[in-house]
Amino acid sequence: MGLKAVGRDPAASITRSPRPVDVLRSWLVAAVKYGSLAAIAFVTAIPLLWMLSTSLKETGKEFLFPPQWIPVPAVWSNYANVWGVIDNLALYTSNSFIVAGLATLGTVLSCSLVAFGFARMEFPGRGPLFIVLLASLMLPGIITLVPTYILFKNFGWIDTPLPLIVPYWFGGGAFGTAFYTFLIRQFMLQLPKELDEAAVVDGASFFRIYWMILMPLARPALAASAIFSFIQHWNEFLHPLIFIDTERWRTLALALRFFLAEFTECCARSPTPWNMLMAGSVLMLTPVLVIFFAAQRYFIRGIALSGLGGR
Repeated sequence: MGLKAVGRDPAASITRSPRPVDVLRSWLVAAVKYGSLAAIAFVTAIPLLWMLSTSLKETGKEFLFPPQWIPVPAVWSNYANVWGVIDNLALYTSNSFIVAGLATLGTVLSCSLVAFGFARMEFPGRGPLFIVLLASLMLPGIITLVPTYILFKNFGWIDTPLPLIVPYWFGGGAFGTAFYTFLIRQFMLQLPKELDEAAVVDGASFFRIYWMILMPLARPALAASAIFSFIQHWNEFLHPLIFIDTERWRTLALALRFFLAEFTECCARSPTPWNMLMAGSVLMLTPVLVIFFAAQRYFIRGIALSGLGGR
């Protein structure tokens, strides 16, 4: 008995090729999209390119017209000479690392602990308290500057690094802490709740669940918060200006500003060495770039998986 071939619609087995008009339209949309992004990126990078170019110029050639984007000759020795031109630059750099590193560590630990409570623990008033936390994002930090200064003055912390470090170990500080708490909480909400239940059955406490289970799993969100926090504290200018009086704990951002002030006063006898100032600015920017590119993978994952990536 012969097998009867099953009939098929020939038109159904033919894959339609895209029309030339559709292909052209998709190419135009992609060209406009990526062209706009490239133009915005280029405009954004112009100040950075000017800073890098100026840092390699000879003294007196910083403002040539038309602008000389590629300096000839490139004075690479500016990066070595800036350490002698700006007094105590090594001290200011170490102060910035101490303040930014300790403040970042305190921010990540305190915010992750609060985020764990909002994401994994049930307690009365959790929702309203979280709304109050988010509402603090709308409160400008400048409003609390005067009472904060009075408080730290009564503690005897003025002209010490403590006002720049200690508040962030207890969830204090400005805008950043509430945002980092929200970021880490959103990531923890996506982790299976069964992990907590299994740990409770095994006799684990809430703190042990937080430290041994949630913290390792939340590394992307923690890395993103750490990068944001380090950049915030590394570039901080207002609070060191208010709380630091002497050179002992002056940070790098303050040092560059005071260096510029030496040449902009009415009694200045020499022109501002913009090439040295820009060389110092490039040195200040370098740690931020290194940390960002080293932790870029965790940074992108933390933003995407916490629900802030626009998916």
